[in-house]
Amino acid sequence: MLSYDELTSPERALWDAFPEGRRVDLRTGVLGEDRVHEGGQWGPGRTVRASVLVALLQGANAAEPGAVACLRLAGARISGCLNLAGAHIAHALRLEDCWFDEGVDLSEASTKSIAITGSRLPGLEAGLSRIEGRLVLRRSRVASGAVSSLHRRVTALSLINAHVSGAVILNGAEITAPEEWAVSAGGLVAEGGVYCKDGFVAHGEVRLMGAQLPGGLHMQGARLERPGGSGVALRVDNAAASTVDLSGGFSASGTVRLRGARITDSLTLAGAVLNGPPDGHGPVLEAALMQVVDFDLTLARPPSGIVDLRGAQVSYLHDNDHSWPAVVELDGFVYGSIKEDEAGERREAVGRRDSVARRVAWIRRSPGYSPQPYEQLAVWYRRAGHDDDARRVLLAKQRHRRRALPPAARAWGHLLDVTVGYGYRPWLAGVWLLALILVGTLSFSTASPHPVKQGEGAPFQPLVYTLDLLIPIGGLGQRTAWYWSNDSLQLLSYLLIAFGWVLTTAVIAGVTRTLQKN
Repeated sequence: MLSYDELTSPERALWDAFPEGRRVDLRTGVLGEDRVHEGGQWGPGRTVRASVLVALLQGANAAEPGAVACLRLAGARISGCLNLAGAHIAHALRLEDCWFDEGVDLSEASTKSIAITGSRLPGLEAGLSRIEGRLVLRRSRVASGAVSSLHRRVTALSLINAHVSGAVILNGAEITAPEEWAVSAGGLVAEGGVYCKDGFVAHGEVRLMGAQLPGGLHMQGARLERPGGSGVALRVDNAAASTVDLSGGFSASGTVRLRGARITDSLTLAGAVLNGPPDGHGPVLEAALMQVVDFDLTLARPPSGIVDLRGAQVSYLHDNDHSWPAVVELDGFVYGSIKEDEAGERREAVGRRDSVARRVAWIRRSPGYSPQPYEQLAVWYRRAGHDDDARRVLLAKQRHRRRALPPAARAWGHLLDVTVGYGYRPWLAGVWLLALILVGTLSFSTASPHPVKQGEGAPFQPLVYTLDLLIPIGGLGQRTAWYWSNDSLQLLSYLLIAFGWVLTTAVIAGVTRTLQKN
């Protein structure tokens, strides 16, 4: 137990101020002397032992009647480890512009609001803690370091399975653990949300796997860095949040992972910058199996790596010219509506065919062939009332599929494409028929055939004879009544019969496929 006589002058001032909740400010007011990054050089006149803080928070000096006890300290050097692990703390803790020689341990503690602002500390451990209020580290610098003289940290800020009834506020903070986890908050419940805005910087991975964030995750303007852009910068796998805001100049050097995340409102990366490894082969956005209502991917510039949206479900997708990299994983991606930015809307107004071509090119950025992205895009066009565009998409699907077929199937596919557009352009068959009818009529009118039986049958008519050759079923009485001594015209008649069968088969196959799909 600490004795009052053992306390130094700044410690006595804090001891006396605590029962009334008064702030003790040890700052000199001289800029050069109050720089927190030089706090390790502050002398005894500005040093407070961590054990004194622990004793006060544990009730060593009772509150005055009619006052609310609170530990408020500014401009101090905290010596020793502030160890409150497992403690039940009934008083708020507010530290400002302080230097910590060692880390802060709040693991399994139950506390009121904690605010450590503008300070420097070598790590904060708050796993399994219960905080009735807010956890604030605004403008603080937290680095992986020693929690005690015997324990080296690999995580700068740990909030694993912590429960915060208010918000976690890291605005303007800088969290550093370049090769490890800057923030490890798997299973965190932050009812008021997590705020990493106003210049927040993380050197190392920010982990929020399985976090419950009813108040959302707000990282506008945040900067997340991994060495060389490799590894994961932000991991929000299987988390549940009302909103995730990665806009306003947000940048990530490394992968942003939202695999399996469930976002009940919006996910926005408007104006964000996503950078990966220099070779561009790694993923920069991995959102497979994600569920979100409104997804805004209007980036500031194209991502430098792969975007993975396999199995994701989105109600509204917003994109622009910078949204998509060279490789996009889209298999299983489901969306209800796509809204382009203003430039895209202007282009769409100029010509819908160009819009379809760009969307098909977008799908073909996905490796290999998968029918689902084409089917999904066609569904969207149909819902928008653009049936012609939907047919163009499905035709593009068949042409893409044809590349993976064996040679014989590819040849048949080419024939279906040229003749009836796989059934999505049946009018092509009419064009071919008209062309063949014209060729046959003109050719057969240049000579006279011989009757099969003299004096029987209808008079020879080139047009009717050509139609009789092209129609494979039934007959008009011309084909069986006349024959040619001219070898070239006889060969032409055989070719017209063959073309008639091919066109009929292609039309039936194409129309059947279309009817079955519809």
